[in-house]
Amino acid sequence: MNQIGIIGCGTMGQGIAQVAATASCPVLIYDLNPDALELGRQNIVRVLDRLVEKGKLENRHKSSILANIQYVNTFHALQPCDLVIEAIVEDAAVKDQVIKQLEPWLKKDCIFASNTSSLSITLLAASCKIPARFLGIHFFNPAPLMKLVEIIPGIQTRTSLVEEVETIIQSWGKHTVLAKDTPGFIVNKVARPFYGEALRIYDEGIADVATIDWAMKEIGGFRMGPFELMDYIGNDVNYAVTETIYKSFYHDPRYRPSFTQKRLAEAGYLGRKTGRGYYQYGSNVDAPVPVKDMDQGKLIVERIVAMLINEAADTLYYNIASIEDIDLAMTKGVNYPKGLFAWADEIGITRCVHAIDLLYDRYHEARYRCSPLLRKMAQSNHNFYPQKIDA
Repeated sequence: MNQIGIIGCGTMGQGIAQVAATASCPVLIYDLNPDALELGRQNIVRVLDRLVEKGKLENRHKSSILANIQYVNTFHALQPCDLVIEAIVEDAAVKDQVIKQLEPWLKKDCIFASNTSSLSITLLAASCKIPARFLGIHFFNPAPLMKLVEIIPGIQTRTSLVEEVETIIQSWGKHTVLAKDTPGFIVNKVARPFYGEALRIYDEGIADVATIDWAMKEIGGFRMGPFELMDYIGNDVNYAVTETIYKSFYHDPRYRPSFTQKRLAEAGYLGRKTGRGYYQYGSNVDAPVPVKDMDQGKLIVERIVAMLINEAADTLYYNIASIEDIDLAMTKGVNYPKGLFAWADEIGITRCVHAIDLLYDRYHEARYRCSPLLRKMAQSNHNFYPQKIDA
């Protein structure tokens, strides 16, 4: 029955509040804008009403969830909180200002967290008078549906806090994974090739948008193709995350954004929310027809999956997260059909290395450098999960 505070009544703030309130925690949502608070309240009611209509929630449970949530517009109201999660705009300067203004109102043993998806937790913690109580708690959108939460300690975070927070978040019905404070953490770092390599294949004219999406869904087993997913996320949002990670990794070419996506964002073709992105949306719009060439489709899937496995291997190589947490993050955080390390074992480590080396031989770009860990494992005939032997 922890008292929870949420800063920001936007989409993520509403979702996290619903999750905590559903777990019987009293929740205070703060927003300076009264209109935002009222809109947030209406949205939460609407979401719960839909769950009742679908038979997924009883009316009495809906009433108790709503009773657990209060809406406030002063920091003073957050004084009783045991845990406060900041979920405002993804801007370091804005977050820094809010953290500095809010912290003096919090009791000394209150846990303070950010829901940032890509900003440095260590940098944000430096804004605190008590940085040892600060860490990252990254929910995925929509928070009530997505089961994964990344826990990210900063350099200053006290060691015991991680276990405390994992216990709280797991009691809310979520799966937690632990990530080092590195740009993109686990999911947003490892997932970059899913978008970036698909865009590269499209930019080179190898296949069109519909064909790449068809291959990744029908052959690769992904729930959504990369272009469908970028349209769902929003090309402005997806591009901004890619650009942030690219800059944060000192312009590593593996994360270089695509001009195609940049131009779409500049044109306002953001995807579903604007009615046009890589696809056009509307009742009178015909969906583009993919070229269902199985041989070409398999090459597309092999290229993108090999790059995803390579990124996951490098994430492990630099001790950002464990094998188990990386696989869990990608299956629960972005609904991949398999954990990437389990997939690598299934494909064969040697075959993965060969696929990446072929790309490097073709392009001679550092983008296609093979992870040292992946190459070492191929040479020693080891797998990520030791019960299996690479043939």
